[in-house]
Amino acid sequence: MTQAAPVRGEWASRAAVRIDEVDSTQNVARALADAGAPEGTVVWAEHQTGGRGRLGRPWTDEPGAALLISIILRPAAAFPRLPQISLLAGAAVAEAVREESGLPVALDWPNDLLLHGRKVAGILAESFTSRDGSATVILGIGFNVNQTRFPDDLAARATSLALETGRQFDREKLLKTLLLRLEGWYHRWGAEGFAPVREAWRQGSRTLGRRVTVEEGIRGIAVDLAEDGALIVQTDSGGTVRVLAGLAQGGDT
Repeated sequence: MTQAAPVRGEWASRAAVRIDEVDSTQNVARALADAGAPEGTVVWAEHQTGGRGRLGRPWTDEPGAALLISIILRPAAAFPRLPQISLLAGAAVAEAVREESGLPVALDWPNDLLLHGRKVAGILAESFTSRDGSATVILGIGFNVNQTRFPDDLAARATSLALETGRQFDREKLLKTLLLRLEGWYHRWGAEGFAPVREAWRQGSRTLGRRVTVEEGIRGIAVDLAEDGALIVQTDSGGTVRVLAGLAQGGDT
């Protein structure tokens, strides 16, 4: 498995902004970013009343059992490259899961992590344009850590580290490991481009080689991850399509 570059550990060494309950850590992180908070600032909530995932889907959590975090990023990269952040975040979270639990986590394009076919974590990246034209990305990660039960409508599709291993995890230790891996991949992406991320993602992918349904109901086999992060799908009609997972867009900061 491709490894991230050594890192300084700056993000992991800072105290997270801890909140007992909030509508969404994304909103708090956005406000902090607007106020000038530095890159790598982490917002961590014990419970979200309005947590959201990709395409506005709700995120359900058990208070005090998950890692519900948002991280402020200020990438020095062209805007078309920003959707790659979700993929590098997936590679980072997967490394953290393997390191802390030894579990065989898989990456499901574009933003989910699975254990034995069930979702254990999800990623949401939202971008904003600053007044000077630069980008700010709020990277949200919802991670099922110590939950032992889920609502009936999620029980067949969701899992947690605790359910998979039968033990509880130190969430602060897990967060530190996650931030170390994330910072490593983020700086490596900035220095080397998407190629190392692509290699790691392809090695850990559950999506490639499987049937998928993508935008506008197109169905086919996911055959590769392109050099820019697009999913390459061989359609049932015999053609090939590229599917890019864009970032959710916000207003100016």
